Amino acid sequence: MKKLAAVFTSLAAVFAAALLTTPALADDFPSAISVSGEATVSAAPDLAQIDAGVANDAKSAKDASDANNAAMGKVLLALKSAGIAEKDYQTSRLSLQPQYGQNKSTGASPVIGFRASNRVTVKIRDVIKVAAIIDTLVGAGANDIGNISFEVTQASKLLDDAREQAVADARRKAEIYAKATGVTLGAPLSVSEGSAPMPLFKGRMAAAPMAAPQAAVAPGEETLSVTVNVSWAIKQGQ
Repeated sequence: MKKLAAVFTSLAAVFAAALLTTPALADDFPSAISVSGEATVSAAPDLAQIDAGVANDAKSAKDASDANNAAMGKVLLALKSAGIAEKDYQTSRLSLQPQYGQNKSTGASPVIGFRASNRVTVKIRDVIKVAAIIDTLVGAGANDIGNISFEVTQASKLLDDAREQAVADARRKAEIYAKATGVTLGAPLSVSEGSAPMPLFKGRMAAAPMAAPQAAVAPGEETLSVTVNVSWAIKQGQ
């Protein structure tokens, strides 16, 4: 009998310990609602960047270099005359490379000349003038135009507006989940931003008038997208 009593005593102790360590059923209910909110804001770009260059071929390296320096000098002078500040154009690439021919009888590739090239990156702070500046560059002798890009310089302000909208979107979603599960939202527990905001572009033609022989340029519209992750404490419905 003593042994049986000891067994019952041990079982009672184990059962009591289990009651103390097992959480209440209510504690199994999630203590927070976590959702993601998204928002986008758009604006027309107010800054353009153009990459332009000149290339010259000659029999000797010196002749190619001299011709290229003179050609780029005309391009830079044309930019200055067009009202582009000196701080807004910068040499981006300068090269002098031998040019090789092909001797069909021997298979050799002798040097037959040299090519000098010079590229300049230009910032245009009035996108309406982009087409006119391109025509100015071409007229001054630039024979390679490329890498045209557009930017919104006040992107940080746009992102602040988008962040506010993204948090509001997250709250809207959280309230839907709270109502569906019979709880109410409490205070926000955490807020974090998703991946770094990336600019997207929409194909919208520029509204600026452009005369007919000017280059056709479409600045489009820049759209910034933001995602935030928010967790709210919740209360059981009364």
